[in-house]
Amino acid sequence: MKKHDQPATDRTPATRAARNAGNRKKSLYLHRTSAGTPAKITRSYDAGFKATPAYRETLPDVMDAIDAVEGANTPIQQVGVSNFKLPLKFSVSGGKPVTLETSVTGTVSLEANLKGINMSRIMRSFYEHKDEVFTTATLKKILGQHRIRIGSLDARLKLTFAYPLAQRSLRSGLSGYRYYQVAYEGWLSRDGTFRRFVEFDFVYSSTCPCSAELAEHARDTRGAYAVAHSQRSKARLRVEIAEAKNLAIEDLHAHCLAALRTETQVMVKREDEQAFAELNGAHLKFVEDAARLIFARLNADPRIKDFQVACAHLESLHSHDAVSVICKGVRGGLTADFSDFRSLVC
Repeated sequence: MKKHDQPATDRTPATRAARNAGNRKKSLYLHRTSAGTPAKITRSYDAGFKATPAYRETLPDVMDAIDAVEGANTPIQQVGVSNFKLPLKFSVSGGKPVTLETSVTGTVSLEANLKGINMSRIMRSFYEHKDEVFTTATLKKILGQHRIRIGSLDARLKLTFAYPLAQRSLRSGLSGYRYYQVAYEGWLSRDGTFRRFVEFDFVYSSTCPCSAELAEHARDTRGAYAVAHSQRSKARLRVEIAEAKNLAIEDLHAHCLAALRTETQVMVKREDEQAFAELNGAHLKFVEDAARLIFARLNADPRIKDFQVACAHLESLHSHDAVSVICKGVRGGLTADFSDFRSLVC
């Protein structure tokens, strides 16, 4: 078995110590011959050189050094790679799978006495599945491989991508595509528990009920033409899918659309713009209303085990934003602990 393919059991402190008995920690920057004498460095690149299996066996591995851990010899909860990108296939309701640029973050836990992980193994194990159609269930299979090959107890994986859905205009009959920011996330814990999450961003218009009432008051009492203030707004849903249940991105979009009604538009003619003004007038909402409206939809869906919703109304009246956060309230589950409201700017 090659060194770079050694199973996780070969990376324990005991097996490392036995394999390196009598060795001293060597500098990574001192080049030596097999006899131990300094080797002359050739400052050129040999494009024709091929690394044979025998040559790879001679390559040094700092992970095998004795007393290699720097700093506190303590476990690390998450270590890995973030934002490596590749094209992946995702299923689309009623159509063929689509290939989308995907940003991947993969992390595992690291126990004490181990210097680090082989981060390329995270990427290599992921690329083995690059031709599959990805769902949240696919993550469990990859996470299981991470734990075995890397020798970790806990593993996490997150895929972030922009998902296209066609939107029909309100009255003109035109149609256009809009892209929704989506993330699939999987957690596999040391006791074998697997949790699946989906994050979904929904952009909508919010018209202030207070402003609308004041505008009508000015018109009724003084004949003054006034317009209620409205603004582009965003809701970020984070839902945990119940075991043995399936939940599509289109399902989350449908929940948001049914709850908020005033999704921003892609293709617009004059009749569509007028319709949008009427739609906003029919569905006035504060940021508190938005959170509760989405809560009602998600809470009634048995496929959703838990959820958190963060909303931001990017005020046109104020120079600050109005925000709200709500959660299902599952014991030991997701909380309303959300503070990254700047990420909701749209």
